[in-house]
Amino acid sequence: MPYWRLSSFYFSYFATLGVLLPYWSPYLASLGFSLSDIGSLMAIIMATKVIAPNIWAWLADHSHSSMRLVRLAALLSVTFYLGVFFGNSFWWLALVMMLFTFFWNAVLPQVEVTTLNHLGDDDHRYGKVRLWGSIGFITSSLLLGHALDVYPASLVLPVVLACLSGIFIFTLLIPDAGKPAASEQGGVIRYILHYPELMSFLGVCFLLQASHAPYYTFYTLYLSDFGYSKTVIGILWALGVLFEVMLFLTMHRFLKPVRFRALFILSCVITSLRWVMIGMFPQSLVMLVLAQVLHAVSFGLFHGVAVSMVHRYFTGRHQHRGMALYGSVSFGAGGAVGSLASGYMMSWFGAGITFAAASLTVLIAAVLAWFRVEGMFVKQL
Repeated sequence: MPYWRLSSFYFSYFATLGVLLPYWSPYLASLGFSLSDIGSLMAIIMATKVIAPNIWAWLADHSHSSMRLVRLAALLSVTFYLGVFFGNSFWWLALVMMLFTFFWNAVLPQVEVTTLNHLGDDDHRYGKVRLWGSIGFITSSLLLGHALDVYPASLVLPVVLACLSGIFIFTLLIPDAGKPAASEQGGVIRYILHYPELMSFLGVCFLLQASHAPYYTFYTLYLSDFGYSKTVIGILWALGVLFEVMLFLTMHRFLKPVRFRALFILSCVITSLRWVMIGMFPQSLVMLVLAQVLHAVSFGLFHGVAVSMVHRYFTGRHQHRGMALYGSVSFGAGGAVGSLASGYMMSWFGAGITFAAASLTVLIAAVLAWFRVEGMFVKQL
């Protein structure tokens, strides 16, 4: 397995995310946009994840080389991102963000499939590769957070360009893993409808990621209002991902199919607690640190379980589209709806109510997992 080539890709990809999630909203705020405008613009990043991965997954499933398509998408994301240097009006940025994220969001699901195919029967060791993405996130969020206490918010622009360029360079080094064996499955939609449990699984993913939107979109601005420096905020972002890394290093020891339902419910309940802690105790650094420790479960554990479930459930020629569907429904649709809603809720009701709504949303996901996820995927194992 090309461990270091895959790990370098994950490092660059999530280093980009480590800039966009904490610091793109402050950059937009520095341009004078309102909270609702920021929520709408950030929703674009997630909304393109609904469409782009599925289009590129279809192409990958009908292509002799999925990595060739990945390289093209990575190159186009860099090309269209250059538009941010030529204007900063709302509609111009909306157009540029739509174009570059359309291609950027197409890249990760296809590399995920390539990674899992390289791993083969050792898919439980996925976390050891994916942890380098977390390290990339930590590195970029820490360094840029410190730099933004000295330099203007526009520093974000060239840093993102450098990260996107790194993604393209490392995709050139990743070899194809071969096409999965053909299966007797019908169309993806028919396949999903045949298994109601899968629809419930996607519903849980949607709700959990929607609940993350206030955190991903407004956490930096929220803490800035309480007087925290960008350095401290960057440390808090990095701390959450550090514990995510620690979980990825040990995940293979307990990530077993028979535990999927219990781990799903646990992730949702702990995520709900995390949003309560952030929303009610923003002036307590101790509570904020504890809340960031829980990121290991609210994102790391949940994502690790979900990826393993998708890989086992979507077999044969549907692997690319299965992974794309997971990303589209959860990070895409869930993230977009959550970002848009949280932008208006922050403007109308404030952060406390917004994070309380996020907590309630993920509790609903826990109830859905409790009643509808039982027995999932046993047929496919």
